[in-house]
Amino acid sequence: MIDSAIPAHAIRPATERDGSELARLLTALGHLTNAEDIAARWGEWAAAGNTALVATRADGALAGVVTLHQMLVLHRPRPVGRITALVVDAPVRGQGIGRALVAAAEAALTRSGCGLLEITSNMRFVDAHAFYQHLGYEQTSLLFGKVLVNA
Repeated sequence: MIDSAIPAHAIRPATERDGSELARLLTALGHLTNAEDIAARWGEWAAAGNTALVATRADGALAGVVTLHQMLVLHRPRPVGRITALVVDAPVRGQGIGRALVAAAEAALTRSGCGLLEITSNMRFVDAHAFYQHLGYEQTSLLFGKVLVNA
């Protein structure tokens, strides 16, 4: 449920046609990509059960995006949902768009049967960590990564 203090934003599922705007937002988050990269990965990414939700502005540009992933793990009775990226366009930050996207992600993952929602966030995004804690999330583990193939 979206808190009544959160302003209403037009939130909808992302489509492949959003590629250039998604690339712009994900690049702003630090993931250098372009519309062609998004288009090349979209089919396989979506077929694997991944989704994204976007907040739109009146001019058609995207104000923000949240990307979602679900996974089955042997040690939990229900699927685990994960927010793998969340970014709000810098000029419209602080207007409740991030909160609205997280609320929409929670609702979507709950409807799909997930019993836990995890959020991954780069260690350098300290403000984001405080934002997630403000929304009721707790740091429950550390995530370690190792590049296996140079891309």
